[in-house]
Amino acid sequence: MAHSSIKSGFHQLSERLNQFPQGAPPSEYLFKILSVLMNEKEARVMSALPIKPFSIQTASAALRMSEEDTEKILIELASRALLMDIESPDGSRTFVLPPPMAGFFEFSLMRLRSDIDQKLLSELFYQYLNVEEDFVRDLFVSETKLGRIFVNEQTLSTVNDLHILDYERTSEIIKKASNIGIGMCYCRHKMNHLGKACDAPLEICMTFGTTASSLIKYGHAREVRVSECMSLLEKAYDHNLVQIGENEQEGLPFICNCCGCCCEALQAIKKFGTLNAINTTNFLPEIKEANCNGCGRCVLACPVGALKVVSENATNAKVLKKARLDEEVCLGCGVCVRACNCGTIKLKHREKRVITPVNSVHRIVLLSIERGKLQNLIFDNQALYSHRAMAAILGAILKMPPIKQIMASEQMKSKYLAALVRNYK
Repeated sequence: MAHSSIKSGFHQLSERLNQFPQGAPPSEYLFKILSVLMNEKEARVMSALPIKPFSIQTASAALRMSEEDTEKILIELASRALLMDIESPDGSRTFVLPPPMAGFFEFSLMRLRSDIDQKLLSELFYQYLNVEEDFVRDLFVSETKLGRIFVNEQTLSTVNDLHILDYERTSEIIKKASNIGIGMCYCRHKMNHLGKACDAPLEICMTFGTTASSLIKYGHAREVRVSECMSLLEKAYDHNLVQIGENEQEGLPFICNCCGCCCEALQAIKKFGTLNAINTTNFLPEIKEANCNGCGRCVLACPVGALKVVSENATNAKVLKKARLDEEVCLGCGVCVRACNCGTIKLKHREKRVITPVNSVHRIVLLSIERGKLQNLIFDNQALYSHRAMAAILGAILKMPPIKQIMASEQMKSKYLAALVRNYK
């Protein structure tokens, strides 16, 4: 009976994934998803890989295999977008185990594939993400958000345009990207297999930088120039899609063009009735009620149901219909401004500016502190951290507010870290 207590490779990988700040709650549906994406031996290999980016040599030591055999396995996993394969300008090669989302869950549906059953996978994703809810709740309901909204730049006035930063503009992200890859929208592709997809464009998911280069290398995305990507952004605007990217200022790996009916992040906002799911823009719609005719076009366009039409009595006994905004739910995306055909809605600045983490290290450390997983980043038992990686994490901690520093110190139970926090001015 001893063999029955041995964990399967899928259970081991599930435990490994839960060391990421986002996590992936164990579930029979999760294990079924993993079994479609890989075999059990591959799951065991992935469960032994470091959380942080790693070299072939590091993986070889963790797997206790020759470097030649290790490289073959890593390339095979990267060819199916289960790992990212990143080549630096200096010729060095690094692999990354992405989190489930935004990561290898999405990558599995970013192109049409015959090596896996994408219909079955879509059905499993739907059960795990849309029905069970634990994963989506853990993923999106947190103080530090996983993603952020970009404003529809066509809806900005001249005054607004002076107060928006480059990292808040989709167009600037596209223009400055070192590589651009276009793939299928995971959410609509999934819903398409379930017969629930809308008619918004499918091939419009944008990836950038090293993420794009890895996906392009193995055929999960196609390489495009800035001009084509800008045309796709215009197409997204025409279909009232909302731009959502990872919540960081630097090194943005992706921007999704999302609809309210298929996107899991936008559905989470509607389902849980909270903006905890995602960072808003720094704008809010302002409705000039005197000009509003209550047509409801803005209500239909809003991806999260932040607008509704209400009836009110006028002085001449007539009943007037007017649009009303729920600011607690509004994304500030500007889709409603574009939908309004009578110029009733304009964007204004939010009273309190939305803070965006500087980079992925800053965001991941914040998430790790909030979820009690900081020790997993620093004491990764699959590989020793380099001094540079440790310095990046500690540097991010020391720039945080005092309460976050205290939380980090308590999680680490480290006299060294406590001393750093006390002495840092």
